[in-house]
Amino acid sequence: MAWHPIARVALAMNRPRTVIRFVNAAHVLDHMFMLIFPAAVLGMTATFGLGYAELIGLSLGGFIAFGACSLPAGWLGDRWSRRQMLLLFFLGLGASAILTGLSDSVPVLVGGLTLIGVFAAIYHPVGTAMLVAHAENRGHAIGVNGMWGNLGVAFAALLTGFLTAHFGWRAAFILPGAVSLALGLWFALCVKDEASPAASAAPLRGQEAGQVSRRRVFGILALVTATSGLVFNATTVTYPKLFQERLHDLLGSPETLGLVVSLAYAFGAVAQLLVGRLLDRFSLKLPFVALTLCQAPLLVGLAYAEGASVIPLGAAFMFAVFGQVTVNDSMVAHFVAPQWQSRVFALRYFLSFGASAVAIPLIAFMEPRQGLIGLYLLLSGFGLATFLAALVFPHTPAYSAQRSAA
Repeated sequence: MAWHPIARVALAMNRPRTVIRFVNAAHVLDHMFMLIFPAAVLGMTATFGLGYAELIGLSLGGFIAFGACSLPAGWLGDRWSRRQMLLLFFLGLGASAILTGLSDSVPVLVGGLTLIGVFAAIYHPVGTAMLVAHAENRGHAIGVNGMWGNLGVAFAALLTGFLTAHFGWRAAFILPGAVSLALGLWFALCVKDEASPAASAAPLRGQEAGQVSRRRVFGILALVTATSGLVFNATTVTYPKLFQERLHDLLGSPETLGLVVSLAYAFGAVAQLLVGRLLDRFSLKLPFVALTLCQAPLLVGLAYAEGASVIPLGAAFMFAVFGQVTVNDSMVAHFVAPQWQSRVFALRYFLSFGASAVAIPLIAFMEPRQGLIGLYLLLSGFGLATFLAALVFPHTPAYSAQRSAA
């Protein structure tokens, strides 16, 4: 593809390493902000006079927006400017979190949580496309980026537990909001607008494209995106309560609870680094099958585990579920042309976070009636469906093999 000289100059303005660093920082914030409320909710019941199930249900609008708004965000990223959309992400997310932290009534709280979901929706279709466009070793870059997102999940529990214990739940929203605003201003100074560069390797073409059914690939991706999105959100939202219930003799404060939950989440970062490296060397199918094979048995184990055994089981499940996220993102990078990637990532995350939103009413319905045991047994069925889909996914060449062939 021939680029206009002005586009070449624009591309030269930004160093890929600088762009990728901001994209990784945005991934930390994205997952952290979406999980501040589930971690802080245990300390908010007195302020709003509501129980856990009632309060957690107030986040439904935010999770719906997290999925639904990814579609217009991806379209704007491809058709307008990925840089401007990521700037809007930083500034909008920070302002929404501060509004949530200042809320004194349920309507304002719901409004703030919904706005967090609206602006958080920008990251995945736009940030992931920016990452793929600037990365040299695609699998490794996706793995590292996924690790930072996973650390954002871990930071949500750890930082929220610390701030809630020492400064109250409002600080858990306001201080991270201020950090997001500051990062947005820094991003505006360091990263200039640019034409979207082509990915370092083209998607499958020619003879290989005829050997692999795109319809089959995207059908499987749609199915596992929905099932894994539901399981992912239901577990990350309920982990603080699960650990509080099963480790009540060991955990004496929100801060300690946040630390233990964070360690379980952080273990998933190891999976994303390892899987990212594997995807540069092996077919997508190998880690896909291995990771999904573990999920249903681990969910059954978590349903019945008591005491300290919850910690290794919870960490192992996070390893499997976060590793699969890296595989799913690599499917899009592998099969979709660069100029379409924001929109296809948007569709993927629309399905994922749309299914994730279902987790909130599911938790609100199941937890008071069947407890976390019933919820996790139900989730194990979705984990089994994800594994069966992985079995029929086609073999694909490693990214390194594509790049050498090119």
